[in-house]
Amino acid sequence: MKLLIVEDEFKVVDYLRRGLTEQGWVVDVALDGEEGLHLASEFDYDIIVLDVMLPKRDGLSVLKALRMRKSTPVIMLTARDHVNDRVRGLREGADDYLTKPFSFLELVERLHALARRTRVQESTLICVGDLYVDLIGRRATRGGMRLDLTAKEFQLLSVLARRQGDILSKAMITELVWDVNFDSHTNVVETAIKRLRAKLDGPFSTKLLHTMRGMGYVLEVREEAEAT
Repeated sequence: MKLLIVEDEFKVVDYLRRGLTEQGWVVDVALDGEEGLHLASEFDYDIIVLDVMLPKRDGLSVLKALRMRKSTPVIMLTARDHVNDRVRGLREGADDYLTKPFSFLELVERLHALARRTRVQESTLICVGDLYVDLIGRRATRGGMRLDLTAKEFQLLSVLARRQGDILSKAMITELVWDVNFDSHTNVVETAIKRLRAKLDGPFSTKLLHTMRGMGYVLEVREEAEAT
């Protein structure tokens, strides 16, 4: 398991790095908010331990910016014990919260609990670029913004996301989404795709939903391609 610690107190950093390394974690460290956001954005971590009071950029600002890009689990650390600080952190997307001074053993247990929870969620959370589809919560977000989808649009997106990279024909889509066999000349699929694409790709420069002429549709990340 790979962990990122964003903390500016050297004694705390040294203590946590040594202790967690002994527990089998691979630990990276950032000593300020800007470096922490850079590492968290550029590299994949299983969990991030993020202090609130940081130089250059505070932890809540880092968390808010990170949530626009990734859903990496975050445990907040802070010397503050005010309820408002904890509530704000949770509202910005923190998964857990520990107030300094804290027990190292408690932190370890919280890390393991969060890791277990994340593993369970992984099978129900699909990621395609900056798109996240939560199959249990029945919600989709892109770039940190929630997509306002109808029930049928969400079902269509789920089908495409589960098979990302695969070309799905109109016949396959009608069977998987509507559970019926429509006339091959119907425009139901085209209409549904058009509406989904407007919400999924419309506000973004990078397109995810692509038309494969004469074949069907595919949801995938492409370097320099746009949906047609």
